[in-house]
Amino acid sequence: MEENEVVSSIKDRELVEKRRNQMIRGAITLFKEKGFHRTTTREIAKESGFSIGTLYEYIRTKEDVLFLVCDSIYEQVRDRLEAKINPQQKSMDSFIDVIRNYFMLMDEMQDEVLIMYQEVKSLKKETKEYVLEKERDMVGMLERVIVACLPVQLSKRDSELLANNIIIQGQMWGFRRWMLQKQFTLDEYIDRQIYFIVHGLNMSGSWEERMAD
Repeated sequence: MEENEVVSSIKDRELVEKRRNQMIRGAITLFKEKGFHRTTTREIAKESGFSIGTLYEYIRTKEDVLFLVCDSIYEQVRDRLEAKINPQQKSMDSFIDVIRNYFMLMDEMQDEVLIMYQEVKSLKKETKEYVLEKERDMVGMLERVIVACLPVQLSKRDSELLANNIIIQGQMWGFRRWMLQKQFTLDEYIDRQIYFIVHGLNMSGSWEERMAD
């Protein structure tokens, strides 16, 4: 993270990771209930299972905690998506499998993703840019899957747009769960979104011909 790295006075990296994971879990619980601004560092320390003094051995400010939460969310998404991407399997089935796993991951992490989008505005400009770069990296990962797996060759612009669409469709399950979960099960939602994506790809040739007329 270079200039955005959160400074700790503790030198034991394993202990730092352990304590910060506790901190992240505690902060997510509190941010979900109260939001970032109404949550105090003392409350984060208590929820994490240690004192306020111990908390400040691992962070400098409350914003550091929010940064760690956002960074952790993206790291989890990246690691779990990468685990599902097999560079040796370049097919439409592989593409669909990656989409399905991404949507299921967004269901599991819907509270974390919602918190991130609600609170990332509270980060400083340079720290926010780092977090947004993580989002671009995630889009790029899906874009590479699209290029490798689809039987149709899309332009760079269309591949990037499709990757962004998939990202948003997965996150929408969390953003609009209050309505969508009344109409669809998770599997039904995933199946319908995959149908629209694949159907749209199958129709892309005829659409481009009509647009050219």
